[in-house]
Amino acid sequence: MNGGMLGGVLLGLFLFAAVSATQAETQSDEMTEEEASRLGEEFGIVVGAVDEAIQKELNLERPQGVAVFEVIGNSRADYAGIKVRSVIKEINKQEIRNMADFGRAIKKAMKECNVTVGTYEPADPGDPVGWGVNFHFVGCKRD
Repeated sequence: MNGGMLGGVLLGLFLFAAVSATQAETQSDEMTEEEASRLGEEFGIVVGAVDEAIQKELNLERPQGVAVFEVIGNSRADYAGIKVRSVIKEINKQEIRNMADFGRAIKKAMKECNVTVGTYEPADPGDPVGWGVNFHFVGCKRD
C-alpha cells in the first residue's frame, strides 16, 4: 500500500470515528418530556412546557421556558426560593426554551454543587412592579 492510499484509509477511519462519536453524543443528549419532568421532581419542582394558555395567562412574548406548577418542600428548589407560577428561562447561563433544554440542563446542574436558576416570576403580593426576572442560587444539599 503506498503512502497516499494509507493516508486516505486513515483519514476515512478518522472521519468515521468522528461521525460515530457525534452521533453517540447526540443520542445521549436526547431528552424526553417524561425524563425532564422526573429530573425536575428530583430537583424539587413539578414543571411543564409553556404552552399558549400559559403564555397568555403570564403575558409572555413567546411560549418558551418551563413553567413551575409546584415546589416540593425541603428540596433544593424550595431552599433556593423558586416560586410556583414562575417560568424557568436559564440554568447555569444555559437558555431554557423547552422541556428538553430543561432536562439536559438540570441533569448536568444536579451533578454540581452550586447552580444558578434564572426565572421570570410573579412579584410578591402588593409589589407594584408585578413580574420580574430573578436569579436563584442553589447551593449544595446538606444532610
